[in-house]
Amino acid sequence: MQNDLAAALKLPSLEKGWVWLVGAGPGDPGLITALGLQALAQADVILYDALVDEALLTLSKAEKIYAGKRAGVRSCKQDEISDLLVKLAKEGRRVLRLKGGDPFVFGRGGEEAQALARAGVPFRIVPGVTAGIGGLAYAGIPVTHRDTNHAVTFITGHGIDGKLTKMDWAAVSRGAPTLVLYMARKFAGEISEKLLAAGRGKDDAAAIVANAARADQQVIVTTLGELGAAAENAPSLAIMVIGENVRLAEELSWLAKTAP
Repeated sequence: MQNDLAAALKLPSLEKGWVWLVGAGPGDPGLITALGLQALAQADVILYDALVDEALLTLSKAEKIYAGKRAGVRSCKQDEISDLLVKLAKEGRRVLRLKGGDPFVFGRGGEEAQALARAGVPFRIVPGVTAGIGGLAYAGIPVTHRDTNHAVTFITGHGIDGKLTKMDWAAVSRGAPTLVLYMARKFAGEISEKLLAAGRGKDDAAAIVANAARADQQVIVTTLGELGAAAENAPSLAIMVIGENVRLAEELSWLAKTAP
């Protein structure tokens, strides 16, 4: 079936000495792209991160190397991962770097691509479904809707130092009706305070989508004023959204209606 799909879509092959940086999407392994499946079928070695569903790894006979990074957990250093990608490719192996979500959305795909480019290693970027869009869709929250917003801002909750991202929160508050926050659960209370101080309302709709697009997905609907308290008991793997879009979840929560 994989060969038929590749032929029908005229998919490129993962060649020896190449690295493909592939986004696996959030949670549900079915969200991987056709190009991602092609890479799984052809790779000699896979470097995968902590958010990749193990079901995807079973589709490949390649050597598998865990190269995950999780906040607050001892993990591989980014330079080590990039160096290993270069080393494996220069050995003539077909290398798949498999990352949850999209490698270019608050991931380190750009850094890895830079390392490959500087080392003269050929590579391909295979975008994935990012959690801030696909994860919210699985919660019945459209990231944009004509009745609620015509703009959206994506924000990472912590900087390279592990602390709350330094930014002009007043400008962020005014910039778009809908805010989507990655890796921000730990700082939910502080973010709430900054947005309230910037003029957002304490009753503004908000939600925490934990374990998005997974069998144990949990959606916590709350308000901006209560966001910090709601986040305290939420699972660590969570994405947050603030905006009127959240109010659509009650009507559009399709996953809850179709789950066995």
